[in-house]
Amino acid sequence: MFFELIATFVAGLGGAGLVLALNAITGGRLPKWSMPVAAGLAMLAMTIGSEMTWGSRTAGNLPEGVSVVEEVTETAWWRPWTFLSPQVVRLITVDAGSAQTNPAAPDIRLVDMYLFARWQPAVRIGQLVRCAGAPARADADAAALKDPAAATWHPAPPALTALVCKEIPNA
Repeated sequence: MFFELIATFVAGLGGAGLVLALNAITGGRLPKWSMPVAAGLAMLAMTIGSEMTWGSRTAGNLPEGVSVVEEVTETAWWRPWTFLSPQVVRLITVDAGSAQTNPAAPDIRLVDMYLFARWQPAVRIGQLVRCAGAPARADADAAALKDPAAATWHPAPPALTALVCKEIPNA
């Protein structure tokens, strides 16, 4: 967050510097208010650009083997540009390489999922993914790990089952 604050100030200085240079080229014909307006617009553009590209930048920096399962987007009336392109505010990812199987339940995989949200630390959660029958997912708590039938199953996103429900070589 600190680096984004510095980048915003630098964008403001760049906008003001651009108007300063244009004012020098035009012989001082630009109005006096143009420099602070340009600085403010540059800072606003930098902030909006940073917010709107957070999801793609975060997804691009994921380690190998970790894939995005779902992007959570939102729009807001006080950010009208989000109606043109909704802002990604959270990412749900899965580490398919961490998938484990239990010989007693071969159609169920245990995987690590990571939840990313803007301005918050990433959270790792264990998930059980049922590959046979209707694809589903469940939180990997102690009871579910002991007996997957006791888990509370929820519909799984197709991207999750596509990534996790592959044959896992025996290790």
